[in-house]
Amino acid sequence: MKCKILVLTVTLQIVLASALLGGVAFAQGLGLAPSASQIDSSASSALAALYSQNPAAKALGAKARAVLVFPDIRKGAFIVGAQYGYGALRKGGTTVAYYRTGAASYGFQAGVKQFGYALFFMTDAALNYLNASGGWAIGTGPSLVVVDQGMARSLTTTSLRADVYAFVFDQKGLMGGVGIEGSKITRIMPQ
Repeated sequence: MKCKILVLTVTLQIVLASALLGGVAFAQGLGLAPSASQIDSSASSALAALYSQNPAAKALGAKARAVLVFPDIRKGAFIVGAQYGYGALRKGGTTVAYYRTGAASYGFQAGVKQFGYALFFMTDAALNYLNASGGWAIGTGPSLVVVDQGMARSLTTTSLRADVYAFVFDQKGLMGGVGIEGSKITRIMPQ
């Protein structure tokens, strides 16, 4: 009996997570996704706030080939989780493309969380991989380093070795931890 309840619970959770991610794609098709100007405005504000609070991010931004900013990622989970958000790829302070990120996860997790992250592309090869892959799954392709507060204090632009650096910022909510491992990043054409 317990096994049947567990199977039913897991199946229901997978269906709910799939519905959440499918709902995001459906909303974009209906025009409910943010517009290009909304994404740009949010990305500009988020990047300015990150740079003002984190000097290492600002120094990295000056050296990066491009910065992909996802200012508002939303995540919900109860054993099965899903997250999504929209972002802008900036080169020299100008938006050159727009992206959507989404992920599903399974494990001991519960709650809701909102956060942002910025990916600093340090090499042309990493940036070319993003453009050529038709959708990038973080954890594959170029090397990625997630910068925490301790590492940010010791990071210098002369010690850079990775292709991409990620800064997670502006975390709010009631979920224990946040990670971007396994997130799928896909180019979009917003209105």
